[in-house]
Amino acid sequence: MSDPLDFTEPGADQPATAEPAAQPVATEPATEPATVPDAETGTGNGTGEAATDGDGAWDGEGGAGEVVDAEELIAERPPRESPYDRPGNWYVVHTQSGYEKKVKSNLESRIVSMDMEDSIFEVVIPMEDVIEFKGGKKVVVQKKVFPGYLYVRCYLDDRSWEVIRNTPGVTGFVGTGGKPMPLTRRDVEMALSVPEETEDDAAAPKRGRPRLEYEVGETVRIKEGAFADFTGEIAEINEDQLNLKVLVNIFGRETPITIEFSHVAKL
Repeated sequence: MSDPLDFTEPGADQPATAEPAAQPVATEPATEPATVPDAETGTGNGTGEAATDGDGAWDGEGGAGEVVDAEELIAERPPRESPYDRPGNWYVVHTQSGYEKKVKSNLESRIVSMDMEDSIFEVVIPMEDVIEFKGGKKVVVQKKVFPGYLYVRCYLDDRSWEVIRNTPGVTGFVGTGGKPMPLTRRDVEMALSVPEETEDDAAAPKRGRPRLEYEVGETVRIKEGAFADFTGEIAEINEDQLNLKVLVNIFGRETPITIEFSHVAKL
């Protein structure tokens, strides 16, 4: 019996269900790589990236850049030589004041004549630059750091001690209990003017700033003017105006007096 709801004629074939037609896929147009123009030529490398060499380093003006570690630069810098690191030890020898150069010459002659070059290496008179004022002008002169003393670098034994001690003009070694004492690194480098090393010390070491002949707190004698032969303490130094402010005791009171450098003398 036929289904009353089926309106299909008996014996009629069912029509095949048609598959929907495939829609064509839209094809995106090929994108050209962006070209970055060069600052100088106006052309680019066609990649949109900065120009590099084969290992990825920046290719600057016609060449590959080199990256250097700051620590490597510091490691490559040769250490500054210190006189303390030279062979032997440094000792201080007392001499007759004012005869330092003569005693130095005598000792150096004895070192050669007595064949002591392998034990006594160096004899030095420590010097420093000092600013003096002469004729209203500032001049830099060299003066002895320790008048009456020599610095001697040597291997000290009985033989070298005898050669040094018996040099004409030498009055003895500096030490404790009559025993010569070698100097420390700090003492050697301060006396022989080794500047401190800084981070931007790439060039050769420069000489330090010259020391003024006078210092604040030093007592001086006035040579000229209304206060001639008075003594006083330096309270202020005016290097630009070439004068000093000296505290002079007048009637029991300290009175500041401004006076030229050339009008005072050391005690």
